[in-house]
Amino acid sequence: MIGLNRKHVAAAAVALGLGFHPAAAGAQEFVNVLTGGTSGVYYPLGVALSKIYGDNIEGIRTQVQATKASVENLNLLQQGRGEIAFSLGDSVKAAWEGDEEAGFPQKLDKLRAIAAIYPNYIQIVASEESGIENLEGLKGKSLSVGAPKSGTELNARQIFEAVGMSYNDLSQTEYLPFGESVELMKNRQLDATLQSAGLGVASIKDLAVSMPINMVAVPAEVAEKLGAPFQSATIPAGTYEGQTEDVPTLAVTNILVTHSDVSDEVAYQMAKQLFENLDEMTAAHAAARDISLENAAKALPIPLHPGAERYYKEKGLL
Repeated sequence: MIGLNRKHVAAAAVALGLGFHPAAAGAQEFVNVLTGGTSGVYYPLGVALSKIYGDNIEGIRTQVQATKASVENLNLLQQGRGEIAFSLGDSVKAAWEGDEEAGFPQKLDKLRAIAAIYPNYIQIVASEESGIENLEGLKGKSLSVGAPKSGTELNARQIFEAVGMSYNDLSQTEYLPFGESVELMKNRQLDATLQSAGLGVASIKDLAVSMPINMVAVPAEVAEKLGAPFQSATIPAGTYEGQTEDVPTLAVTNILVTHSDVSDEVAYQMAKQLFENLDEMTAAHAAARDISLENAAKALPIPLHPGAERYYKEKGLL
């Protein structure tokens, strides 16, 4: 039924003697995939997910929307202005709790989980010439912390607080998306950027081939202090040009989120088609290699959508 308008669908249903009922109307469902900035990881994965759903869920029309990522995505879902979104786990938790400081004046009670996916790694990158090698070294330097009230920026605040620092310790704080942050660093107008993303993010790859960089370590004790959903992690040597050693950092799980008004059948297909087409996700970005069915329903800060829950029960995970 893809490509047919409602009038044609109704006519076809009547011709078959079926009548026109809500199940037929469901065939016209529209899925807006909420992602992030075009230079991050959410966007290429969102493009792949949109294609997977458009190709494999009958009657679904999809589109991809670039956004300011986690916080904006969750607010848009609550308003019914998207059907599935990428978000950081700590942002999802804050949204469910109605954390005003994190950008959620009220509890977002319509949010439902489709799947826990890959981890975001906190990646703090400094120009080699800045001399920054650790968190202490950021004092008196300029840093971009991501778009205001984005999931990345919330991560930056939490890390600074955990080590007894604040933005006041910086000489300059910029609130810019990944791509713009990198351009400023290339132009020697910024010392460092903090990016919360999957490994191999395009913006840092671009920076690393343009100038010598230092990957700034975030010690494991910071993860211990912050607690769930943060965990200690490692950026393996060779992830970026010139990175010759493993770098300790933090990771936080990303979650695919929908809302309660999405039908059970569509939510079921959202989970099913994701895991049946992981090769297409991995082809879009290497971060998707870390998406696994075994972890999809684990440690979620919000309820699973009943449709997704049905899929995981079929797979013996619940």
